[in-house]
Amino acid sequence: MAKDKQDKANLTQAEIQHFQALLLEKRQELLGNVKSMEDDTLKRERTDLSNLPLHMGDMGTDTFEIDNALSLVDGERKILEEIDQALDRIENGTYGICVGSGTPISKPRLQAIPWTKYSIEYATKMEKGLAQAGRIQAQEEPAEFLDEDAA
Repeated sequence: MAKDKQDKANLTQAEIQHFQALLLEKRQELLGNVKSMEDDTLKRERTDLSNLPLHMGDMGTDTFEIDNALSLVDGERKILEEIDQALDRIENGTYGICVGSGTPISKPRLQAIPWTKYSIEYATKMEKGLAQAGRIQAQEEPAEFLDEDAA
């Protein structure tokens, strides 16, 4: 059954292996980045720019830098989660198939974002508010305005 799904994605076994290698490589890179940022953030000592034991300016800068680093780590973790989901889709034979529309995702899109789960067409519909994660909403026709004098 997984073979039938993979046929629907129009991907050869070699292409699937290529995308799996890209995903694993990116995963390792992100894991290294996350670990490094977490270590740097946790080991960061308060800067001591003044002779005062506690300087409000220093605290503000340190807090900003820590918040910024944690935001970056959060973004990296979200991509890691998407990569893991893409690897799961490879395992169950649904990689390369848009989870929203069930249509194949183009190879150039997979090459650019190998963890993507949506085709460019479906992602565009989502951005326009015409689709949600998992299904396409019917596009509503604009309501005709009635001339009050005609009514």
